[in-house]
Amino acid sequence: MSDAFPTSSDEFAAWVQRVFVARWPDRSIEIAGTMDLVLEGRHLGLENLWRIASREPERGLEIVHHYFEKLLEGDAMGNASMPYTLVRPRIMPRIQPLSIFQHLDRAQVAHIPFVNDTVIVFVVDMPDVTVSVTVEQMVRWGVDADDLERLSRENLARYQPDLKVKLVESETGGRAAIVSVLDGYDAARLLLNTLHSTLAPQMHGDFFVATPARDMFVAISCDPPEFVDKVQQRVLRDFKRLPYPITDALFIVTRDGVAGTREAA
Repeated sequence: MSDAFPTSSDEFAAWVQRVFVARWPDRSIEIAGTMDLVLEGRHLGLENLWRIASREPERGLEIVHHYFEKLLEGDAMGNASMPYTLVRPRIMPRIQPLSIFQHLDRAQVAHIPFVNDTVIVFVVDMPDVTVSVTVEQMVRWGVDADDLERLSRENLARYQPDLKVKLVESETGGRAAIVSVLDGYDAARLLLNTLHSTLAPQMHGDFFVATPARDMFVAISCDPPEFVDKVQQRVLRDFKRLPYPITDALFIVTRDGVAGTREAA
């Protein structure tokens, strides 16, 4: 088997399949599409893995091995009966695009609808891996999605209580506040209940938030329009190139909560 990283995304699925079989020969994995594998009955979209690995092709083999090691470890933990008292302080929210249900069974994923064609899903944040919460687990614990949303927002607020925000001001007068902790929850901080009260003074009132990918959060002032347009163009580029994309639309954060702004943006 050639370990050479493929030069085209069209060849990526076949290469990943060969890498997986060489490392885990007793497992079943099949190609279902150009960027789609089926691992023991479960579809795996490879777009995020391709975006990550193609940045460092010399480490492609290592990156793919690590990806599957964490995936299989997460599966093993997800299949175990984790008591609610243990996982309760570790349940965290993530914002995901509706497109995740192209590869996942919506009826099996614990989630609630959100704006801008996204949903909020929940993960158990363990020391070395995050495990998605399933509807089966939710039923076993005796909670519903609203309970998980409330709890996950509380846990998110405690996760990094002293969140550092970098403020930038443009020549045209626009302002941006950037959160870059790179802990897997940067975009999710859009869900912080204190977000408006924290940033509104710096943004001079209500503000937009861009979350093109999981590890990006940029709050921007609503004016001037040229500044918003320029940021929107950058958001679109990041949405197309970064792993774990969420949305190229902007959210608007007001005192009353978060709303979608696809038409306005």
